[in-house]
Amino acid sequence: MSSEVLISIKNLCKQFNQFTAVKDLDLTVYKGDVYGFLGPNGAGKSTTIRMLMGLIHPTSGTIEIYGKHLQEERSFILSSIGAIIEKPDFYNYLSGIQNLELLNKMQPKQASRDDLYRLLELVGLKGREKSKVKTYSQGMKQRLGFAQALMHNPDLIVLDEPTNGLDPQGVKDVRDLIIKLNREEGKTILISSHILSEIEIICNRMIIIQKGSRIVEGSVDELLNNNELHVTFEFDNHNSVLQFITQHPTLQSKFIEVVNNRFHFNLLNSEVASVNKLFIENGFAVKSLIPVRSLEDYFLNLT
Repeated sequence: MSSEVLISIKNLCKQFNQFTAVKDLDLTVYKGDVYGFLGPNGAGKSTTIRMLMGLIHPTSGTIEIYGKHLQEERSFILSSIGAIIEKPDFYNYLSGIQNLELLNKMQPKQASRDDLYRLLELVGLKGREKSKVKTYSQGMKQRLGFAQALMHNPDLIVLDEPTNGLDPQGVKDVRDLIIKLNREEGKTILISSHILSEIEIICNRMIIIQKGSRIVEGSVDELLNNNELHVTFEFDNHNSVLQFITQHPTLQSKFIEVVNNRFHFNLLNSEVASVNKLFIENGFAVKSLIPVRSLEDYFLNLT
């Protein structure tokens, strides 16, 4: 991953009268990241994104994007960012391509008609370009929103809850599109979402905030690999396994319970293979091994 910093937020604060929505927030997004911005409702995610997009002004702190101060270079910076801040809204009586053509006329640097068709193909709307938007599903409208955000070919895309209100297929389509934009088009993406399992699949780095402040930031893999796992082993002969566990102090300290021949342990990620090997070397055939480690558990433990 690149060491080039695209977004640098330091000591960011936002107060509304006596209410502090964001407090001394720091975060860093590197070029090439798919960066997850997580927190419970009311944590300050949307307020931070609105400050990032210049929609509201910080009370204090700094926001730098592309190495430039947002307040000093607002026009240049925002012209190089694509964003879906709220649910995309289009003219329902116009087609997808007509909506893009209308929006394209408002751009300082307009895309060609061929480029607009390429964008519609990129977001998965090929064949529906001339269909009226009123015939689109919510997921298709969201993909049209991505096409709109990409018209000026930005390096950075900011997404605020992009899968809200979508059915499972729509969620998958948006997830696949985000991955495609990052891996094939080289876009850096900041995504705010409450769907924690989606962040675990999509993002390489993340931050968790609560009450406007950072709790933890870092690599998704590293943060999750430091977590304790709930691991279930299943055996045929559970009586002899249970006896073996009670005679083995290390296993006994990690053991939780046995339910229907399934033995539950709390293990570190690094311990799973060695425990499995220990059972096998002592003649116990492991029918199944199920580690449960989710970003949701990690998130809930922290917040």
